[in-house]
Amino acid sequence: MHIRIEGSDLPGRRGGAEADDLRRGNVHVGVQRRAEVVDRHPADAPHATWEFEVAAREVDGLLDVGGPYVHGRPGARFLYLSWGAVDGDTFAMFRRAKLLFGDVPTELLRSAYEGAGPLVARLGLTGADGGPRCARVRPPDITWQLG
Repeated sequence: MHIRIEGSDLPGRRGGAEADDLRRGNVHVGVQRRAEVVDRHPADAPHATWEFEVAAREVDGLLDVGGPYVHGRPGARFLYLSWGAVDGDTFAMFRRAKLLFGDVPTELLRSAYEGAGPLVARLGLTGADGGPRCARVRPPDITWQLG
């Protein structure tokens, strides 16, 4: 199943001290693949998009997703968007946003699994505090649809 995450409103594009700190700290956001954070975008990018494949299979009439981008146990699977400061080859993670497959309407997840199109998540990447979005991202702060 193809997944696309579209992030907008990155916190480093805003004005103020928080945005300046993010830019000076060379803060990036990426998607977590196993323990590694890949496809990183700077916090002041105009937008951030990630595309990748996840495995999916039927288990007792329910759809279960898996693969290197998927975290959590069956029935509680999710994706991570991870924030960190980049220094050369080092990525020092300090926050993560959790995107739960349980928040995707069942019929939408099944349609993506059956090939109706990619499953697309859209979310703003600035949290309520003006910094990088973190913790569980729930609707309406994230929307899921077929692309």
